[in-house]
Amino acid sequence: MSAATKPKSLTYAAAGVDIDEKDSFTESLDAVLKRTHTERVIPNPGGFAGLFRLDYRARLFRRNYKDPVLVACCDGVGTKVKLAAQLGVFDTVGIDLVAMNVNDLVVQGAEPLFFLDYIATPVVEKRFLHDLVRGIAEGCRRSGCALLGGETAHMPDLYAKGDFDLAGFCVGVVELKRVQKPARVSAGDVILGLGSDGIHSNGYSLVRKVVEQAKLDLAAVYPELNEPEPGARPRRKSKNGDAPRTLGQVLLTPTRLYAEPIVRMLRSYAVKNVVTGMAHITGSGIGGNLCRALPSNLDAELQWGSWPILPVFKFLQAHGNITDEEMYRVFNLGLGYCVIVKPAFAEAVKEKLEKLGERVYRIGRVSKGTGQVRLK
Repeated sequence: MSAATKPKSLTYAAAGVDIDEKDSFTESLDAVLKRTHTERVIPNPGGFAGLFRLDYRARLFRRNYKDPVLVACCDGVGTKVKLAAQLGVFDTVGIDLVAMNVNDLVVQGAEPLFFLDYIATPVVEKRFLHDLVRGIAEGCRRSGCALLGGETAHMPDLYAKGDFDLAGFCVGVVELKRVQKPARVSAGDVILGLGSDGIHSNGYSLVRKVVEQAKLDLAAVYPELNEPEPGARPRRKSKNGDAPRTLGQVLLTPTRLYAEPIVRMLRSYAVKNVVTGMAHITGSGIGGNLCRALPSNLDAELQWGSWPILPVFKFLQAHGNITDEEMYRVFNLGLGYCVIVKPAFAEAVKEKLEKLGERVYRIGRVSKGTGQVRLK
């Protein structure tokens, strides 16, 4: 082959993937991950996987399982990432990623142990990636689980500029006798609803369509979105203090993390199984998720009006001309988690969760039926 016809020498960087840039980002994460680690994490520098001790004997705390069952789940954030990219705010969807997993995991009665993330991006842009991982680490820290590692996939041919995707993987543990299952639920049990912090991470394809169709301004402050509901928990102070939030800030409010209060509440009943069922309210709304906690011969009867509908849902419904039925089928409508409790313990569980910072409402009871959720 002549010099004139010899093909140009190619490199991975010329194909769009910069290995050095990716390695530099990965090495910079060590301190962020270590902030989530406890004595149960075994150091493994240079390892291809993370190491975590199940049974352990620390100086102050001991945890030895008699019949441990590992619980695992995987989830993402959905099209909420497109809104984050549009607004250039990425730490909140990192918290979302953790919440969508740990909230599912504790439904089984498990405590979260460790978390792994997968980030797919067309470009290794350090500020964006560091914001994402900081959010993931913060979600892990607040949920009591270790961020052991993850993968950053640099794929310029698969994702357009400005796009990215997230996936999370969480592993937890529960004693076999404490595993939550529908067979525990009985007629007469009380259903408690825990307040959500907003839309959480489901229904954003519809949310974005409402914003587009109604020509809403993500940078604008809409007064009706900043009106507190009666009995609402004060918001965490933002970087802007108590300044009214823009529509974009409201829509990017991260999914509430229920893992810590649920785990602490369950631990307070080490002998008695007073909680008979739980549900994380995600896609398909309250009805589509609470039914998963029921056996086929029982129904959940919910009382409409027993919890406040958050302003953001009323706002979206009005601007999108969305029917009540569609709102109920798509969104959490102000309830992010449900706990089914034996009647004699309902008030005590409610008080425990409230002391742990939750807004808790008695929203209904369990009755004989066919495994349905009925709204009265």
